[in-house]
Amino acid sequence: MIIEWNHHLFSSDAARYPWHPRATYVPHQTHADPLADYLRSMHERGVDRAVIVQPEPYGDDHALVLDALAREPDRLRATSLFYPQDADAPRKLEALVQREPRIVATRFHAHRGKEMYLDSFADAGVRALWEQAARLGLIVELHIGPNYAGQVRELIAAFPDTPVLIDHLGEPAYGSIPEYADVLALADFPNVIMKLSGIDHIADDPPAYRSVGRFIRQVADAFGPARLAWGGDSPAMMRAHLADWPDADVARVLGGNLARLLGWL
Repeated sequence: MIIEWNHHLFSSDAARYPWHPRATYVPHQTHADPLADYLRSMHERGVDRAVIVQPEPYGDDHALVLDALAREPDRLRATSLFYPQDADAPRKLEALVQREPRIVATRFHAHRGKEMYLDSFADAGVRALWEQAARLGLIVELHIGPNYAGQVRELIAAFPDTPVLIDHLGEPAYGSIPEYADVLALADFPNVIMKLSGIDHIADDPPAYRSVGRFIRQVADAFGPARLAWGGDSPAMMRAHLADWPDADVARVLGGNLARLLGWL
């Protein structure tokens, strides 16, 4: 089973799905039926199931992903997004999950150039939202830069039963080499999974992105086949980077690990 955890849905119907007042950007490309387009893409790439990611332009308004989950309850799961500085965010997260149990994660954003969501992972609002996610049995998805990797260690250690998914390789382009050592050090925690995605953020030689092959392998070797998840682009690209791994290990990265985590076995 191949599972993708990466895609954002953007609708051209801004009346039905308006951009959030706190949106950090507005996408250049939208679709009349974004879910139908994505399902076609899944079919073309051989993707069996997917976790769609609540995008920042919709903020904490989850209407579009909720509609997508209602249309494809078997093939899709989704993440959530809330604002840690909103004291009501933990209650909103609980209400969302009660309404739609196919919401499997909540996502935190913090890297250089994206400091508007939180000041520090020591913030009371961050801890309250993380604690709520843990209580609800959700995954914590971290879209962080290397300069925040050291900060998250305390929370990861405090909630050892809560799976943590590091997004986009920990965004290496937003940090220094010493800072990225803190990202690799998160492999110390058995509940941390690294998502092999966002490779186009650091390389411009598609489709295989061979220029960053040694770096990808360094990350993959640090976390190992049981704690890696493919995020997006082409499964063939991931197979190229892990060509010397046993087929069973590659299969775990492409979907087996997420299938186990999400109960899709």
